[in-house]
Amino acid sequence: MESHMLDVLSDRVLELGPKPAGGPYRHFKLTRDSDGIAWLLFDRDGASANTLSAEVLTEFDTVLAALESERPTGLVIRSAKTSGFIAGADVNEFRGATDAAAVEVQIARAHAVIDHLEAVKFPTVAVIHGFCLGGGLEVALACQARIAISNARFGFPEVMLGLHPGLGGTARFTELINPTQAMTLMLTGRTIDARRAKSLGLVDAVTEERHVRNAAKDAVFGRLKRAKPGYLNKLLNAGPVRGFLASRMRSEAAKAASPEHYPAPYGLIDLWEKHGGDKAAMLAAEKSSFAHLMVTSTAQNLIRVFFLRDQMKKHAGTGNKIKHVHVIGAGAMGGDIAAWCANEGLKATLADMKAEPIAGAIKRAADLFGKIIRKRTDVRDALDRLIPDLDGEGARTADLIIEAVPEKLELKQKVYSGLEPRMKVGAILATNTSSIPLQDLRTTLAKPERLLGLHFFNPVSRLQLVEVVSHDGTDPELLKEALAFVGAIDRLPLPVKSSPGFVVNRALTPYMLEAMVMLDANIDKTVIDAAAEKFGMPMGPIELADQVGLDICLAVGDMLRSKFGDLLPPTPAWLRDKVTKGELGRKTGKGFYTWKDGKADKTKPASGAEPDPEMIDRLILPMSNVCVACLREGIVDDPDMVDGAMIFGTGYAPFRGGPLNYARTRGVENVAATLQKLATKFGGRFAPDAGWDTFR
Repeated sequence: MESHMLDVLSDRVLELGPKPAGGPYRHFKLTRDSDGIAWLLFDRDGASANTLSAEVLTEFDTVLAALESERPTGLVIRSAKTSGFIAGADVNEFRGATDAAAVEVQIARAHAVIDHLEAVKFPTVAVIHGFCLGGGLEVALACQARIAISNARFGFPEVMLGLHPGLGGTARFTELINPTQAMTLMLTGRTIDARRAKSLGLVDAVTEERHVRNAAKDAVFGRLKRAKPGYLNKLLNAGPVRGFLASRMRSEAAKAASPEHYPAPYGLIDLWEKHGGDKAAMLAAEKSSFAHLMVTSTAQNLIRVFFLRDQMKKHAGTGNKIKHVHVIGAGAMGGDIAAWCANEGLKATLADMKAEPIAGAIKRAADLFGKIIRKRTDVRDALDRLIPDLDGEGARTADLIIEAVPEKLELKQKVYSGLEPRMKVGAILATNTSSIPLQDLRTTLAKPERLLGLHFFNPVSRLQLVEVVSHDGTDPELLKEALAFVGAIDRLPLPVKSSPGFVVNRALTPYMLEAMVMLDANIDKTVIDAAAEKFGMPMGPIELADQVGLDICLAVGDMLRSKFGDLLPPTPAWLRDKVTKGELGRKTGKGFYTWKDGKADKTKPASGAEPDPEMIDRLILPMSNVCVACLREGIVDDPDMVDGAMIFGTGYAPFRGGPLNYARTRGVENVAATLQKLATKFGGRFAPDAGWDTFR
């Protein structure tokens, strides 16, 4: 037993070769073992993960030159960071790039370093644990052998930033493994584990930490059976086959994203179709293709979104104190919130008046865990943490109670009056209300300072935003704890002041209601949805209304209209009738669309009508207008956070950088003038907000 324990512990500790003394390098440590093998440890100064910056690559080149004069038996390249091998390029260096020629010069310098690594005359072995992504995988591809620790993850996420690999990966990856598999991984940005990497021939061996020295030695001395590209690769990289496969890839890519919004996948397909199988030509063409993508607004906005996520994570702070969450209401939202908390390692008790919703929520959780958790034992553990609690006993011991009962003020107040006496000292009471202001909810509480809002978005497992809502009496310490909790369950917190609809629902409601007004004017629903999708929204407002539930849309719409009046489009009477009839959208199988297996039947009518620019403006500009109003009213104080909220809470076209960034790009004067024109034509709901005068 004891030796097994030591094995497990030794697998936590990285095998880094001989102990390095201080050396001349800032980001690398170099040592040599008794076999004459050089061990190069990458340990980027002042960072918890390794990334490749221009400075790091320059130093790497210096190290390679020094090694060439010393001629070691072989070279093992390894990361000294527990987080993984190399997480990719340093994205900071891409921000604000506007000149493709300048980017190409930078990229050519980086290419020269990777080419240098590939050309050295002694055996090179990459030993890879944890994350090996983007530029990190490109470094590994330039080594002669690759050994993965079983926890390694490989991938090319560049497409998420509007780019494709740019350090030689497009050429080396399609040469080494089956090019259709290589292209699929680069086009989707998906990651694969060590076992899959071995079966594709990306790595030569998979091992555990305790065997690393022997495996590295075998690789250096030629005893390791190397993964070699087979005959099939050559065939698939041949000209005629490439042309056929490339056209198939284009039509696949078009299902996911249009070339005008997302040029990177198409740039990558062109690159491989023209130059696949000719490494030198492909390496040269990759540089200019990458540089041209870097300066597109898509890449720059997606890079902006990458940093927005980091900024929002910082709001969470650290030091989460919440270990047990009690959720009241096992409906779609409550059940999924409890499941997500259990997935993230917390104990989650789930209470409801009836047993059926709890059973339904646990079944949904089992389905979700089966999809997102790789190990069967981990699925079991997550289900063990999700505890059905018909009597609501969990409320006595929970650190955080989340109320997710239907949006009725009296019902929520009744729940609170029964709940408050049972809560332990210091526990937080959070409501998942999407619309009711906290001022209205706090009136029945003896301790209103412990009440705040945690507004999750549907589907909880996919949308990362949580609006963390405070009223003027919320205890600031508890607010800090709530923000840390959101970070701890891998979600992005947006601190907002309580106000009707907060930010996201207040901005989405005019989008959805305007679509209803268009339906009223006999515009076909598929054309309305196509208008929004043409702008880049993940789904149109009619399909979204069906997804959310028409009953919820109606309740939120009524509540916001009672507060904002004619600033919102009117709610058509026929929407009420649909809700009364029980046609609530996806959850009942019929709303505006008929739903089968969670998908809407979107058969187009024969009219052949196309969305026009005015239609797009009517749907999209009111969102920017509301976002400016929220800033002006101080509901959120940072325009970047508003953009982040709309992207991570609604999927607002990420390549546009958010509703406020879109307005800035289009021109604030243009947006205000267009809104004014729409107001003259369609009514006061389009009137530009006073906030535009000061928004920059």
